[in-house]
Amino acid sequence: MTAMQARARHKLATILCVCLSASIVPATNVWSQPVGLPSIGAASAAELSPMVEAELGAAIMGQGRNDPTFIDDSEITQYLTTMGRKLADHAPGGTPNVYLFAIRNPEINAFAMPGGFIGIHSGLVVSSRSESELAGVVAHEIGHVSQRHIARGMTQQSQSGVIMMTSLAAALLAALAGGGGNLAVGVAAFGQAAAINQQLGFSRDAEREADRVGFQMLSRAGYDPEGMAQMFSLLMNASRLNEGAGGGAWASTHPLSIERLSDVQNRARALSRSQYVDSDDYPFIRARLRVLQGRDRSSQRSIDQQFQDEARALSGVRRAAAYYGLGLLALNAGEPAQAQVRLDEAKAAVAGRALPMLAKLEIDIAAARGGKAGALRLAQAAWKQWPDRRALAIAYAQALQSDGRMPAAQAFLTERARAWGAEEPRLYQMLAQSEEAGGDVVAARRNMARYYAAIGALPAAESQLRQARTMTQDFYEQSQIDVQIREIRERINAQRQLLERFEKK
Repeated sequence: MTAMQARARHKLATILCVCLSASIVPATNVWSQPVGLPSIGAASAAELSPMVEAELGAAIMGQGRNDPTFIDDSEITQYLTTMGRKLADHAPGGTPNVYLFAIRNPEINAFAMPGGFIGIHSGLVVSSRSESELAGVVAHEIGHVSQRHIARGMTQQSQSGVIMMTSLAAALLAALAGGGGNLAVGVAAFGQAAAINQQLGFSRDAEREADRVGFQMLSRAGYDPEGMAQMFSLLMNASRLNEGAGGGAWASTHPLSIERLSDVQNRARALSRSQYVDSDDYPFIRARLRVLQGRDRSSQRSIDQQFQDEARALSGVRRAAAYYGLGLLALNAGEPAQAQVRLDEAKAAVAGRALPMLAKLEIDIAAARGGKAGALRLAQAAWKQWPDRRALAIAYAQALQSDGRMPAAQAFLTERARAWGAEEPRLYQMLAQSEEAGGDVVAARRNMARYYAAIGALPAAESQLRQARTMTQDFYEQSQIDVQIREIRERINAQRQLLERFEKK
């Protein structure tokens, strides 16, 4: 790593946290927005239009994906984003674009970035007691997005705002100049967010507005509106109990008050209580994140005991989810036979009812036990039963590749990448692997370029395309690649001009 890249990494790890944790300081902080939200006037719109905000968010996310706490898990990402979009469909003034992702962090926290990117800490999901509670916090974050609180805060004419914007731009410009395939620049953007002292804060009025808009989305989307009040109460208690010792991060970053809690409770009482039933996925996603959250042996032993306690105390889907968690722990420990025992217990808990996350675990167990044919048979059946589940599509493609059926894998991945590539970039990466194995090195480089472009690593995408161009003598193919290179260069230049604009503020 060069000295410039090292400086860029350090600066980005610090400055991105300023942007990512845009509501961490209490409302009394002198840098928070003025009381009373101004309308987005011409000046604010000119400085951070929705298009500019989206481009800035994509630039940040392109670096943030390299954070070691970023959870790149298809089942979790699809679940969170589906929930987010279900809520956003009921946002006032039109549906904002939202993209949810998970962070490996036990703190109960969530944050919104420019462009509708919303990070959810694993601790928030694990600590929630119902899907409506989790949706209540997600709805609040989408409220910040739909009301453009981030854009308002970032364009405030305070000294801290100018410093934040110029420093952020400088860090991202340095990362953009890294070139090659160096994806390490800017690592550790998310995990340090709560530790940064100088951040941009939302006013009390902004928080109340996000509550109001979020509550509206929550109730109209069919969730139990009481979920927001219940989660706020839980977070307030966690903040008091853990004051000075962490654990109540969301309550401290979005300062809760009796007034805010009472307002949400009153709104919930004014509506008839919804009989919302948690989805089957919710307890399984919660169990999966609990496993991913515990990295050391001590944590894993504690999690194992929690799952065993839940398996004895609960019934139905929640008991199955506890056994599922035990199965994941066993599989991660290299004990597929024990994982199979736990899977069988999970199936028994739901009387053999087919559930997609149990099907995915069964595929993984079969693959771990070396049964390529069995894993392929299971993956194919699961994909046919749940064709909307991206994790199962990936498992099927992996099973085809593992069984040496590269042409079939390539055809399947081409179809799925065409449909989901923008939101499931690894499909392009897997397609490139199949093409490389089949000897089509030019197509492999072009699809790796699509993968890098989809995750925001534009210099790496350009590098792959330039390699591809040197590998073919076909004039038509070279012309196609030239068009792709030009498009990537245009994106890089547009992003650079945007960042230079902010750097010069």
